[in-house]
Amino acid sequence: MNPYIEIIRPGNVIMAIIAVVLIAIIDHSISIPIILAMLTVLFEISAGNVINDYFDYKIDLINKPTRPIPSGKIKLKTARNYAYLLFALGTLCGLGISLLTGNWIVFVIVLFSDVVLYYYAYKLKTTPLIGNLTVGFMTGLCFVFAGYSVGNPRIILISMILGFFAFVMTSAREITKDIEDIEGDKEEGAKTLPILYGKKLSAAITFILIIIDCLLCPLLYFKGIFSILYLAIILIAVIIFVYSAILIIKKQDVKTAAKVSKYLKIGMLIAFVSFAIGSFQIL
Repeated sequence: MNPYIEIIRPGNVIMAIIAVVLIAIIDHSISIPIILAMLTVLFEISAGNVINDYFDYKIDLINKPTRPIPSGKIKLKTARNYAYLLFALGTLCGLGISLLTGNWIVFVIVLFSDVVLYYYAYKLKTTPLIGNLTVGFMTGLCFVFAGYSVGNPRIILISMILGFFAFVMTSAREITKDIEDIEGDKEEGAKTLPILYGKKLSAAITFILIIIDCLLCPLLYFKGIFSILYLAIILIAVIIFVYSAILIIKKQDVKTAAKVSKYLKIGMLIAFVSFAIGSFQIL
């Protein structure tokens, strides 16, 4: 894979873009602002991933030496400039949405994202729990951003609900990834939740967050947000989530944490599919 594509972590970028696509599907519409919203998320998440790798260079030499920067495929300074370019492109796309719709909340969200993504990579990532919650918050913000890009008050409300779901589950996955990366983080002197308070407490918090989301899932049907089709598909995701929660609470080794992280990502993708399919019988 081309290192300039690899460093943006296309899998994560696609997941974020899916959030915008889902909101468009739920609204049963497509427009230039929505297309620009997809591009904005593409550039912003890519920029966040690149600047994160820039600041994580030394940690990745231990944890993930094959990544573009530690492997030498992309020079450190080049990666920084690449991130700045992506941030600029994302900001311009966000400005375009606000100029087209007259809704300046969209542009404010993009500017806010620029600051948070950079500061997360620079400082917040090594802050116990706050760093994990920040990633979850930014993931959920993709839904809210898409909702405001559409501009429909009902869709904005739905986007906030889905954003909360994404926030909780992504936070759980980020804590799991900290358990997975604990050795490299120790070498670098990082102060992550598992390092400061132990893997058992980190696993317990992950377990609680996963269960909270699982308990909330049926409410999206009973509140009339999604159809019965949603309920049928989300059940698959809930089973995966619960299984993941049981795995991480029982064992917190690197192999198990990596497996749980993967399962949570698969479960979230299935949940996204349930949101899309469940939306077609709302109206």
